[in-house]
Amino acid sequence: MKLLFSPTSPYVRKCLAVAIECRLVDRIERIASAAHPIQRDATIVAVNPLGKVPTLLTDDGQSLYDSRVIAEYLNDLGGGSLFPSAGPRRWQALTLQSLGDGILDAALLARYEQAARSEGQRSKPWLDGQLDKIATSLADLETRTDELADRVDIGTLSLGCALWYLDLRFSDLGWRAAHPRLAEWQAGFAQRESMKRDWSA
Repeated sequence: MKLLFSPTSPYVRKCLAVAIECRLVDRIERIASAAHPIQRDATIVAVNPLGKVPTLLTDDGQSLYDSRVIAEYLNDLGGGSLFPSAGPRRWQALTLQSLGDGILDAALLARYEQAARSEGQRSKPWLDGQLDKIATSLADLETRTDELADRVDIGTLSLGCALWYLDLRFSDLGWRAAHPRLAEWQAGFAQRESMKRDWSA
């Protein structure tokens, strides 16, 4: 398998975390790619018309995207248990995945507003709106961290990657001070090999 890859993409990180948890990571060749919202990478577009990472090229010739599809594919291929079977636990895991991905969507839009647009093009109300999505999501999670305890599923992996990205790109948010229970959960969960791996090397 080949994964079109960027070491700072939180969605790539989520897929690789799933690969580690499902013992598949050594079967995946990482292909360096330069996804960008404006300067599109033709190499990615050739196999994914959206031009986004992650994109997984399977051994049987399929091109899979986005991170949700790839994560479920890898879990299925590896016989993993990251996607609970039908019932309340499944919907809880999938909803937490959506919340984690939503935090990332907002963070990436805020990042692009700051890094991909010139100062004169930037919109402070737009940026504030994205940051507010992050703030309300973290505040919600702070009230129900008990739901995260002793769970390793697609929801907690997605959340772990979202918090990693906030540390990478928005360290000035100081989210830990405002959300100590969530910070305590993250400190423990971050010790998993799938969360600790540094893909920049």
